[in-house]
Amino acid sequence: MYVADSRGTPAAPAGAARTRSGRRTAVASTVLALGTVSLITDISSEMVTAVLPLYLVTGLGLSPLGFGLLDGVYNGFSALVRLVGGHLADRGGRHKSVAVLGYGLSALCKPLLLVAGSLPVIGAVLAADRTGKGLRTAPRDALISLASAPESRGRAFGVHRAMDTAGALLGPLTAFLILRQAADGYDAVFTVSFCVAALGVLVLLLFVPARTPLTTPPEDAPRGGGARADGAGADGAGAGAPPLDAPRLDTPPPGDPRPSLRGALALLRIRPVRQLTLVAFLLGLATVSDSFVYLLLQRRLGVPDRWFALLPIGTAAAFLLLAIPLGRLADRLGRRQVFLGGHAALLLAYVLLLTGGHGSGGPVLASLTLALHGAFYAATDGVLMAAAAGSVPAALRSSGLALIQTGQALARFACSIAFGAAWTAWGERPALGTAAALLAGCAALAVPLLRPSNSPEAGRT
Repeated sequence: MYVADSRGTPAAPAGAARTRSGRRTAVASTVLALGTVSLITDISSEMVTAVLPLYLVTGLGLSPLGFGLLDGVYNGFSALVRLVGGHLADRGGRHKSVAVLGYGLSALCKPLLLVAGSLPVIGAVLAADRTGKGLRTAPRDALISLASAPESRGRAFGVHRAMDTAGALLGPLTAFLILRQAADGYDAVFTVSFCVAALGVLVLLLFVPARTPLTTPPEDAPRGGGARADGAGADGAGAGAPPLDAPRLDTPPPGDPRPSLRGALALLRIRPVRQLTLVAFLLGLATVSDSFVYLLLQRRLGVPDRWFALLPIGTAAAFLLLAIPLGRLADRLGRRQVFLGGHAALLLAYVLLLTGGHGSGGPVLASLTLALHGAFYAATDGVLMAAAAGSVPAALRSSGLALIQTGQALARFACSIAFGAAWTAWGERPALGTAAALLAGCAALAVPLLRPSNSPEAGRT
């Protein structure tokens, strides 16, 4: 539906321009290639993620607090290196090189789980794996935004996230089948996971172009002869066309000609970037880890251990079905509104977990909870990056996106530790009730911050 041939307008950035007749833009080949890499990599990652909570809590007897600490490490290390990854990618436009480093590091960690026999060693391996994710995420998202026309970035991120989530759906299913067939189930899962991750790195090396659109006229600035990346003519006509006097986003801030960590932090002086960073941090403080959601669902509904690995499939299926429609809706209605709506879906999922329990309605409750959980990710993950991309200069795109991602990841790191401690001290229901109340409060604080500013892309962000 979104794949087009190569007969588009010559002025299209990476094959993603809108034609003069107003037809919808194609999704760039770079986005599709990165989506394939993410699909393969997520099969590998989710194979491990699907079995890890049960392995640690049931197999190794880890307490909720201990699991919260380990889960916090799992996400915290990713947060610590995202700015570094974004900065390295922006210097010289090495987005692909840094992404390869990140994907490769995560792949190498999979076989190490075979020999990790203690919690400290497992924690170190997971930290290295998340370091790889932190290095690759911002460069990958920068490549997607730079290859896509501004008015269709929400759809481009939606297509990528849908492909990514297809892998997240297949990963737990693959792990479930391996656990049922293999004698040494966990070892077999980790071995197959490594082989799949290596394939993802190979696809990245062979099919994602190393050259970024920064070496050509950018999509959000005027082109020679008056033609624009969005298909508008010299008079600026065309749907979604920014004003002709809009500031160019392909150059770094004045006085900072080369990408630097100082330049990345200076992006917080840009009001939309500062707002989105603060909102992502606030809402991240009340976003309970996926692993805790699945553990809560298992305990509330009495899901047998052998079926636990299938719970993430419900979230992934909803994410897969909704990522592209909600990305397109965000392009039309406003990305900030859709982003906030996603957190409303998460709040409803928390309420269902609080009010549900054992009984005949268990399967329906599980389906609704996982559907809302998937809708939350479909409305927030790529949509947040699409909203941020329009406010970040192209020369600092990786760093800017990493800045927002770092704030969000650090907040979720704190939430994992705090939720694990609350579960250990008070029990699962009071802990989840506190998280739900905190999410409602943070969402109320986020509403005024999400009012779009008078920027060229205000109508879409």
